[in-house]
Amino acid sequence: MVRIILANPRGFCAGVNMAIETLDQALHLFGAPVYVYHEIVHNKHVVERFRAKGAIFVDSLGEVPAGATVVFSAHGVSPEIRRAAADRDLRVIDATCPLVTKVHTEAVRFARQGRTILLIGHEGHDEITGTMGEAPERMRLVQSVDEAATLGLDDEDHLAFLTQTTLSVDDANQIIERLRDRFPAVAAPPSEDICYATQNRQEAVRQLAREADVVLVLGSQNSSNSRRLAEIAGEMGVPAHLIDCASEIEPGWLAGVERVAITAGASAPEELVAECVAYLEARYGASVEDRRTRTEDMHFQLPVELRRALAARQHPAEPPVAPEPV
Repeated sequence: MVRIILANPRGFCAGVNMAIETLDQALHLFGAPVYVYHEIVHNKHVVERFRAKGAIFVDSLGEVPAGATVVFSAHGVSPEIRRAAADRDLRVIDATCPLVTKVHTEAVRFARQGRTILLIGHEGHDEITGTMGEAPERMRLVQSVDEAATLGLDDEDHLAFLTQTTLSVDDANQIIERLRDRFPAVAAPPSEDICYATQNRQEAVRQLAREADVVLVLGSQNSSNSRRLAEIAGEMGVPAHLIDCASEIEPGWLAGVERVAITAGASAPEELVAECVAYLEARYGASVEDRRTRTEDMHFQLPVELRRALAARQHPAEPPVAPEPV
C-alpha cells in the first residue's frame, strides 16, 4: 500500500492569502474588469479563476484604460510603474507582500548611503524587476556563486547585499558567503530577506524527502519557490516532480513506490493538494499521514486603499442635514 506523507506547512503563505483576498475584494467592490499588473501570484489555476471572474492581467500599464482600477501583484513594482499609474489616473490597490516591501525599503536605504547593492536573485523574476527599479544605477544582480566570485566592482568598500524573498536558503547562503569572503565590509540587511514561508517549506521537504521514494510538488513552472522545492528533493537523490494538478501525475513515477511525499509551493491552492491525495487514495488505496514541521500564524492586513474603500462602503457618509426654517 502507498503511504502519503503530507508536508505541513505547505501551500499559501500570508502574502499570497493577502493578495488573493485583495483581488477578490476589489472585484466585489468595484466590479469587473479589475486590471492586475502581472499575475497576482505565480499559479495558473489562481490566475484562470480570477480571469473567469473578470480580472484582466497585463504586462504594461498602457493596456489599462485611464481611470480604471489596477492591482499591483504580490511581487511588487518599481517606482517607475507607480509614477506611470499616477500619470494615467489609475485607482491603485497595492497587494505587494510586506516582506517584499521590506526589501524595497532596504534598497532605498542602502542607495541613499551611497552603496552599490548586490541583489541576489533570478533575472526576469517580477520581484527582482521591481526591486532593481528602486535604484537601478546602484544595483548589480548576482545569480550564482560563480558570478559572486568573478564580480568586478569599482568601489569595494561601499557595498551591501539583498536577496529575493523566494530563493533557496542554501543557494543564497553560498552566494552570501562568497561575497563576504571577497568583500568583508559588505553590509547586510538588518534581518534576512528570504521569507519565513519559503524557509519553512524548504525545511519540510528536506525532512520528508529522507523518508520518501518520490516527492510531488504542487505549483506552477513559473513559481520560483515551487521549483526550488522539487530541486531540493532532487539534490537529495529523491525523484521529484513539479506538477500543476493531479492530472499531470504519470503512473510510471509511482511504479514500485511505497512512500510519496506531497507538498505545495507558497502560491498553490490547497484544493490541488486535496485532488492529488484523492487520486492516490482512489488509485492506490493510499493512506495519509500529515507531518507538521513548523506552525505558521502569520497574517497580513489588506492594502490600506482597500481597507478605506471597504470602510466607506460599510459606513457611507450621511448626507448633510438641512437647517430648519427660521
